[in-house]
Amino acid sequence: MKVNSVTGSLHINDLSYTLIHEHMRTRSEAVAVQFPHLYDEQEEFALAKVQVLKTKEYGVKTIFDPTVMGLDRDVRLMEKISKETGIQIIAATGVYTFNVLPTRFAVNDIDFLAEQFVRDTEVGIQNTSIKAGFLKCATDIQGVTTDVEKVLRAVARAHIKTGLPIMTHSHPGTETGLRQIEIFEQEGVDLSKVLIGHCGDTDDMDYIERVLDYGVFIGMDRYGLSKLLPTEKRNEIVLKLLNKGYANRMFLSQDYCCTTDMYKPNHLKKHVHPDWSMTYLLKTVIPLLKQHGVTENQLNTMMIDNVKRWFGFLK
Repeated sequence: MKVNSVTGSLHINDLSYTLIHEHMRTRSEAVAVQFPHLYDEQEEFALAKVQVLKTKEYGVKTIFDPTVMGLDRDVRLMEKISKETGIQIIAATGVYTFNVLPTRFAVNDIDFLAEQFVRDTEVGIQNTSIKAGFLKCATDIQGVTTDVEKVLRAVARAHIKTGLPIMTHSHPGTETGLRQIEIFEQEGVDLSKVLIGHCGDTDDMDYIERVLDYGVFIGMDRYGLSKLLPTEKRNEIVLKLLNKGYANRMFLSQDYCCTTDMYKPNHLKKHVHPDWSMTYLLKTVIPLLKQHGVTENQLNTMMIDNVKRWFGFLK
């Protein structure tokens, strides 16, 4: 089975040790176009390259980057980083919005939007030959607005057409993961190919298990964002889930943004999230989990095998 990366197709077995949710860069598309003097693309590339190279020291081979429209996706940037670091990067297609869509998509129907996602996977992204390897959508505290629902359904229909897995951004505090699943079910999505992201932002085991009851994967994927939930609490939930036998349904990652509009200049990130980096999970969290009895087999399941399951290659 082949998976699209930014440098070409890969066999699923070549993905190996994987970070499932990291961003080379996120920024406002509108601001970047209209006020380009506010950005330094050479700095953005250099900061991303440093972070990605550090992951290699811990055995990472593949990074999934769910940066899509709304976060200023740039597949040429991803390609350059991949070529210069040797790390395989998988790009996404979809739309990241918590509320409204741009006019072109707002006035057209769900299938029109789905067609654009399919094109990204079959023809190429942004008039390149670089093809998307998975699908991305988002629902946050604003809930399922009219336009957010359109994106969810369009992603679902693109999944039906391509067979590619879906990753979401969700807001556990308002249980939006369950609403996403409801819509995916209505559209006939194979829920075993759905990853409900950011479930690690809550210590509400009841909610997490209700999500898992649908047969989806969950992302414990924001390690280092300790203002949302401290690492200790995140680990407690992961350990409880592992003890309940959910190793084959979890992904660990950091949702790290090498640069982001929220923290510019870049050093401001350390003032707000001092632990946040693309290697915090690898350097600090995994050793802590091992101290609490997590086995190499469980870690390999979450970091290597589950991506194969998500693509439907491994049961």
